[in-house]
Amino acid sequence: MWIGDADESNVINQKLSPYRFSNKYSVTTREEGPCTVEIRDASLTYSEFMRSYAYSKPVIIRGIADNSDFRAFCSKKNLLRWYGDRLVRLSTANTYSYNKVDVPFQEYVEQLMKPQCPEALGSDTLYFFGDNNFTEWRSLFQKYNAPPFSLPGTVGAYSFGIAGAGTGVPFHWHGPGYSEVVYGRKRWFLYPPDKNPKFHPNRTTLSWLLDIYPSLSEEQHPIQCTIHPGEVLYFPDRWWHATLNLDTSVFISTFLG
Repeated sequence: MWIGDADESNVINQKLSPYRFSNKYSVTTREEGPCTVEIRDASLTYSEFMRSYAYSKPVIIRGIADNSDFRAFCSKKNLLRWYGDRLVRLSTANTYSYNKVDVPFQEYVEQLMKPQCPEALGSDTLYFFGDNNFTEWRSLFQKYNAPPFSLPGTVGAYSFGIAGAGTGVPFHWHGPGYSEVVYGRKRWFLYPPDKNPKFHPNRTTLSWLLDIYPSLSEEQHPIQCTIHPGEVLYFPDRWWHATLNLDTSVFISTFLG
């Protein structure tokens, strides 16, 4: 749970309690769902990673790097103390993320970072992920231990984010990379490049989960999983993916480009 101190625990617990909707929405935003992604531990070797996953399928790797110090650094109390007055760039939580808004980090955390409403459009929802000022946030990134496996001819670029329960980004694709959850849980839905998902680019992942996912046949189901702190998800190049934060989540991605 991402909290600043013990006095906030009751407030945060109320914010993160499962949503119950009408009969149409008879699921909670905190259900982890099945996991159909292969899970490996730190014994995975680089040669096996390259042979079995790098260009072919996603994989979850547990314990691949120790980020306990980074996690402590990323507590709510610490981040607000060190970065609260700095501007962060928010993007709309839709496939194309075409709108950008700059606000102080503290304003985002205390006023804008709220649980997702099922009826809200992704194109109207502001989300902090990806557009980091690497000069101002260098002290944070220097404390992160990235996954050790890279791809030939690529370098890693970090993307740090924080978001409320029920938020996420609908289906999109880009180059290969890793995603690690520091606090909270993040549910992933993935399709290979040759299988296009059924979705609306301006709707949220939450609305897709509630409205589209139940109607999918078994053959149309995505590969999916929920990652927890200490786990890293690797996704190959051009794989479609959508994300859903089951709790208030702090997360960091390493894009290989």
